[in-house]
Amino acid sequence: MRRSPRARRWRLEVPWGEPARLTVPRGTSRAEVERILSESAAWIAARRRVQVPRLGLDGLELRESDARAEVRRRASELVASEAGKIGVEVARIRIGAQRTRWGSCSPRGTLSFNWRLVLAPPAVLDYVVVHELCHLRVPDHSSRFWLLVERHRPHWREQRDWLREYGDELLAFRPA
Repeated sequence: MRRSPRARRWRLEVPWGEPARLTVPRGTSRAEVERILSESAAWIAARRRVQVPRLGLDGLELRESDARAEVRRRASELVASEAGKIGVEVARIRIGAQRTRWGSCSPRGTLSFNWRLVLAPPAVLDYVVVHELCHLRVPDHSSRFWLLVERHRPHWREQRDWLREYGDELLAFRPA
């Protein structure tokens, strides 16, 4: 359990191959923490049961620097071909090692992508790039945002679902 001055609400994660992590706002009482954990016990157990490697990443020889370069190359190509169609401009592309996100964008036009996207099918990176480009037009996840994503990637749900199913395993990958 971790108390965070930045947290507005509690967040419970079960990272691949690690203990469950509960993050709570700083003023959360001990009783509230115990209630959250008690009510979430079945959910935690269910998440643990599905943590069986399915992507065959064990023993994969991949250098993080190579993966970062490849994601930057692919993302740059996608941004070049899609930004104009969506009607946005990108100031910069950043490749990081985020622990919980696949991509993000700043109001100033910086797009950030997780280097582990190189391990996903190419269509997944395509979806994440278009998702972030759409955020430059619509900064929230309103119905207007999803309609914009739908217009540019009609099958976006398949890629989102792939990330939901396999994302934890990707995020747990550590290069040898």
